[in-house]
Amino acid sequence: MNIHEYQGKQIMRDFGVSVPNGHVAYTVDEAVEAAEKLGTDVIVVKAQIHAGGRGNAGGVKIAKNLDDVRTYASELLGSTLVTHQTGSEGKEVKRLLIEEGCDIQSEYYIGLVMDRATSRVTMMASEEGGTEIEEVAEKSPEKIFKEVIDPVTGLTPFQARRLAFNINIPKESLSKAVKFMLGLYDVFVKKDCSIAEINPLVTTGDNQVLALDSKLNFDDNALFRQKDVAELRDLDEEDPKEVEASKYDLSYIALDGNIGCMVNGAGLAMATMDTIKYYGGEPANFLDVGGGATTEKVTEAFKIILSDESVKGIFVNIFGGIMKCDVIAEGVVEATKQIGLTLPLVVRLEGTNVADGKKILDESGLNITSADSMADGAQKIVDFVK
Repeated sequence: MNIHEYQGKQIMRDFGVSVPNGHVAYTVDEAVEAAEKLGTDVIVVKAQIHAGGRGNAGGVKIAKNLDDVRTYASELLGSTLVTHQTGSEGKEVKRLLIEEGCDIQSEYYIGLVMDRATSRVTMMASEEGGTEIEEVAEKSPEKIFKEVIDPVTGLTPFQARRLAFNINIPKESLSKAVKFMLGLYDVFVKKDCSIAEINPLVTTGDNQVLALDSKLNFDDNALFRQKDVAELRDLDEEDPKEVEASKYDLSYIALDGNIGCMVNGAGLAMATMDTIKYYGGEPANFLDVGGGATTEKVTEAFKIILSDESVKGIFVNIFGGIMKCDVIAEGVVEATKQIGLTLPLVVRLEGTNVADGKKILDESGLNITSADSMADGAQKIVDFVK
């Protein structure tokens, strides 16, 4: 789950991590009022959307007075911001962060991720702050330093100090940088983050160390114990189909193709999409109904797939282990009847209760094409759509 920059900064502030003072604003008047509260000579007006690259897209403005704040807030609120992470459709700006300016001396990068190669949390740092870390990795990999963190000891002051030395933090700010890194690690672990990224981390003229930006992503599977984090979810920033799927515990991700997929199991779902691509088709989604789907759950999954107007055909690929083929068949028939499906539908069933499932489909009287294998089904749906 993603949250906005201002929300991430509040969480970090609660853990003693240094961030600039700022306030969220939903209207132009609120933006001006927030700037008045800050009372600084320089005010930063920042669009709040779930995407990086906002500065390059014109979503970050530097104001020298309240008139500037009003002008920039008027321009940004309600506008559509297009960045390299939003796609060409962009995202509408519905809230702003009004933040105090600071005397930036140098910019750095600090990030925490789970390194799957070591199965441990790893802190990365670079003196190339303000630049996408992927770009640094490509052009100057020697400027990225890593510390693999032992889960028993956590990030040690020694490791944090070594990172600070490696990225050339000024000696006057060294102790504050170490405190910052230790606090950020606490946020990552105690709030069940999947990513904690500060880009840029800055040192200032008065030797402060501040998070000028904040990107915190959280493990969805841990939200049951992070109630305060779950409340920060902004549904306006998410695909409506993915929001609807989450209500029924369905794993759904929208894609750009025109063949809807309903599969049980993430591995089989990915293999199904690969097979569709192999036969020249384009999957419209990843959808895993899981191992314990009910008829209602399958029906809702069908509705979500069909809510995508680009879908021109559907491939249901079920291997019944825990999931029973007859349950899937009942859901397919029920959804087809409710929606009045007219699109091509190919169903491949195999596994538990497969004979019962195929019988339900055959006796439904609906226009459903059976497939004997995943390859057979993928080829049939691609041919139908073409």
